[in-house]
Amino acid sequence: MNAAESLRDRLSYLGEAATRIGTRLDPGASARALASALVPRLADTVTVYLLEALFTGGRLDGSDELRLVTGPKQPEELAREVMRLDAPLQDGTLLAVPMKVRGRTLGAVLLEREYRPHDDIDVMMAEQLAGQAALAADNAHRYRVEAATADTLQRSMLPSLLPRFTGIELTHRYLPASDHAQVGGDWFDAIALPGSRVALVVGDVMGHGMRSAAIMGQLRTSVHTLAALDLPPDQVLRQLDGLAQDLGENHLATCLYAVYDPVARRVTFANAGHLPPVLVRRDGSAELLPVPPGVPIGVGGVAFEPIEFPVRDGDRLVLCTDGLVEVRGHDLMDGLAELCGVLDARRLPLDAQCEEVLRVLPVRGRQDDDVALLMADLNGIPAARIARWMLRPRPVTPARVRRLIRATLASWGLAACSETAELLATELVTNAVRYATRPIELRLLHTDGLLVEVSDDEHGLPVLRHADADDEGGRGMQLVSRLACQWGATRTATGKVVWFRLNVDPDDA
Repeated sequence: MNAAESLRDRLSYLGEAATRIGTRLDPGASARALASALVPRLADTVTVYLLEALFTGGRLDGSDELRLVTGPKQPEELAREVMRLDAPLQDGTLLAVPMKVRGRTLGAVLLEREYRPHDDIDVMMAEQLAGQAALAADNAHRYRVEAATADTLQRSMLPSLLPRFTGIELTHRYLPASDHAQVGGDWFDAIALPGSRVALVVGDVMGHGMRSAAIMGQLRTSVHTLAALDLPPDQVLRQLDGLAQDLGENHLATCLYAVYDPVARRVTFANAGHLPPVLVRRDGSAELLPVPPGVPIGVGGVAFEPIEFPVRDGDRLVLCTDGLVEVRGHDLMDGLAELCGVLDARRLPLDAQCEEVLRVLPVRGRQDDDVALLMADLNGIPAARIARWMLRPRPVTPARVRRLIRATLASWGLAACSETAELLATELVTNAVRYATRPIELRLLHTDGLLVEVSDDEHGLPVLRHADADDEGGRGMQLVSRLACQWGATRTATGKVVWFRLNVDPDDA
């Protein structure tokens, strides 16, 4: 073999070996690829040491313990000596090369060959491949640290326990992606709305890693803010779409926003490119609801279409992200059909149903994406615990309200809280009488507490302010704020609703 052929052979060897070594995101795999490339071309036996922190995600400060990754056992003192050097060290048929990258030494490779010492070209090639392995190990470490940080960020933003609501029972499961996949931007939530309604949300930020987790956190926080304004589902998505565009280009996410009303027994949906929900009827039959698909949040300039479905007590709603049903190379609708097949005619308690879905669907074997699963049993609020009146805005109306509340709470066994309820309701109704031009609605709901709502056609919201001793008004909302455990006011399409909630002693009820 002449000099030119020898050079081409060595360059081809280096290129192929570097490719095998540099395509791994696992320090151990990179070390094993390095040893495989060196034997038998440059050594009879190879020993590779790497810093323990490369495998645990700790700091690479050079003071960490060494881990023997591959090859025969060699004295660690020799490896540590090599790690302190800036250049390879040769002693007869033993060649020790530090594994260096970005100014740091991450390990050492020891090459041993009988009878024939390594020449300068051997040393150069060993040093080149050791550097390639060090670069791959460092990249794997950086990936591990970023993935762990993103996972911690994502988990800190997701609810560990969902709140308890009246008329609906919830459970959820969240499975992070497998170790070889980056963390995604899946999220879910359940948010209390006025009138004992509940917003159910699932979403998925496109992409993976820290960026997706951070965007997910911003969108989830925004959903809570918009829900507090009690905007219709389609307007919530519209506002989220604008926010995503303000965050910058290519900030896309899918989201399904649903509002369950346990009094009216209906669910209103708006969808931004997310999977459709599954409704399991109380007889056990499962169906995909024909919710308009919409486009992902962040596309911009597209309206979201709301749709409403009646539900019955005992129906079950299932929302999920695509990690549950998507299989590479298969149509997504096949996965949804598979989910419906698992749910159809296999009615189980809520938690058991979640476990059944995750057990039957081969999620764990194909999991390249996060999985968020939210299930809700829609139980409604019994009609016997709801009272509603339409009242004309007259001066005598507040007195009539007191009588109605007194009689109703007595029939519910809640006479102990009647005096406070009458006082606060009188304040709200008096304000409504002053400004309303159409009938005022008064609604009482006896759930885990007592909810009192007053609706009228005036859009101005009450303001909580401090009233001085000589002020003639302004104390009504002070009373509501002090005596109610919660209160709020929301604009509606026809005016506003002001509400307050009182705690109920179970012994009294």
